[in-house]
Amino acid sequence: MVNTATAATRDAKSVVNQADRVLQVGPLKPSLAESLAVDHDAILLPTDDTRATFLAEHGAAVRAVVTSGRTGVDAALMADLPNLGAIVHFGVGYDTTDVELAEQRGIGVSNTPDVLTDCVADTAVGLLIDTLRGFSAADRFVRAGRWPREGNVPLSRKVSGARVGIIGLGRIGAAIADRLVGFGCDIAYHNRNEIPGSQFRYAASPVELAASVDVLVVAAAGGKGTRKLVDREVLEALGPDGYLINVARGSVIDQEVLVELLTSGGLAGAGLDVFADEPNVPDELLDLDNVVLLPHVGSGTTQTRAAMEALTLANLNEYLERGTLTTPVLQPKSTSGVNS
Repeated sequence: MVNTATAATRDAKSVVNQADRVLQVGPLKPSLAESLAVDHDAILLPTDDTRATFLAEHGAAVRAVVTSGRTGVDAALMADLPNLGAIVHFGVGYDTTDVELAEQRGIGVSNTPDVLTDCVADTAVGLLIDTLRGFSAADRFVRAGRWPREGNVPLSRKVSGARVGIIGLGRIGAAIADRLVGFGCDIAYHNRNEIPGSQFRYAASPVELAASVDVLVVAAAGGKGTRKLVDREVLEALGPDGYLINVARGSVIDQEVLVELLTSGGLAGAGLDVFADEPNVPDELLDLDNVVLLPHVGSGTTQTRAAMEALTLANLNEYLERGTLTTPVLQPKSTSGVNS
């Protein structure tokens, strides 16, 4: 026999949930997507021609979006979610979300900082070592049976003692610098503003930094403010003996110029974990032994992705329960998403 009081409570909760929907935008870690579906009855934004009908039916009920830095929430989608209160990102990047519009509308935005700092910094250093020493190319050389036929591979570039410039000495940039100190590297950096008390040399511009180093590591945040920050002038200042390492966003570099210089000898090499149009990588780079290509795996360890998932869910749960975010880029201006 059904307990009518219990049934009534369940039905009431269902009504609240339907008017307080969580929307998943873009692909997410499978266990995170499962948690959203099971624990929050989340709905998934279609990517086919049913999207408009779906948003017309469900858009007004959506109070929170969970997405990733690769997908985000642009102005067009925000317009279809008139009661949106929070955008929760799985990942540290949020440049694919229109943060300025979110701020105007009072929509909260969160990301997952700190928990991925170590792994991204490790990736940057690994890319730097691989690119300068040519380990991936040497591995391919051995596997192709070329060593017995052709002899030794060409000599590579020493890492220890190299002059390294870092664009973006934030959490990740600082962690990269700390690791490279152990290699005896001479570290310099460029930020919009000099960091008081920093032990590292400050360069007033990316061009000045690039001209003074052997390796340029890009660790700046993505977004409109840093789009093509590393342009032709910066890359040409780095020069034919210089190496570029990018663990930030593909948008921070002028990719067309980068490809041109790498294929013409204008740069010595590059290590790239990110690209302008992921997952598409310029064909011209695929056969270059002086370029190391990774499929955006900077934070891709079991431990870090689990920590990112936990923090994503913490942000979502705090917003739904209290109307605030655990690690805000912007705090919501409204608590309309709080469950009663």
